[in-house]
Amino acid sequence: MPNISIEPEFIQQQLAFAAYIRDPDHAPYPANIEKRRMAIYCELFFNNVESLLASNFPVLHTILSNEHWRSMIRDFLIKHRCKTPHFLELAEEFLLYLQQERVVQDWEPPFMLELAHYEWVELAVSISNADASLPILEPNGNLLEGIPVVSPIVWNLSYQFPVHRIALDFQPNVPGNEKSHLVVYRDCQDRVHFLEINQVTQKLLKLLQDNNDQKTGRDILHIIATELGYAEPDQILFVGQQMLLDLKHRDIILGTLVTER
Repeated sequence: MPNISIEPEFIQQQLAFAAYIRDPDHAPYPANIEKRRMAIYCELFFNNVESLLASNFPVLHTILSNEHWRSMIRDFLIKHRCKTPHFLELAEEFLLYLQQERVVQDWEPPFMLELAHYEWVELAVSISNADASLPILEPNGNLLEGIPVVSPIVWNLSYQFPVHRIALDFQPNVPGNEKSHLVVYRDCQDRVHFLEINQVTQKLLKLLQDNNDQKTGRDILHIIATELGYAEPDQILFVGQQMLLDLKHRDIILGTLVTER
């Protein structure tokens, strides 16, 4: 005879309890629980999740109507299965739901996914421990002749919409003529910053972040000058050096790599 696996009664009760809390309008009511108590559980669960996500996505929460925001939170609770028990990681779970599971509604702004990602990045940067292990650096090294090292807590981002400007009184229906290039980073005092940059600075940062063959700052500026079509690459060195110094001042660049002699 085939083996029939039957969940213990207490597990069945837990599953029914969880299902009802997620979707009280459609899930069967769990047996042997007083309705008043169940209503309290449902309210506490929803309000705690809703409050946490509202603090993680403050702009998105502000621009959506209360009805639309709460219906989206309820849909998240019904459809998504979180893979982490940590409250600080719930925002990432919500972002995954928006990106992979949510059915787009007519009322949703066209920039919603980009805005949600941008708001999540602030939390991700604030709690990142990517700087727990760093190479040996010279904080005041020569950024042209040395190998500049970008902080591992720097996110170099591009969006179709100007997500850093979106607010109640600014909600574009179409992307801008050019992408918005942004840097989100944490400084040495653990403060999170947002910086709008141009395409050249973004290219510089990307080359520095991907600098596996350890090019000097001068070498990287020459690459950019060549790509921009400068006949004399040295012409860009002064401007490029100022860009490097500004990034260093902001703690985006931490110093230069100390190499073995």
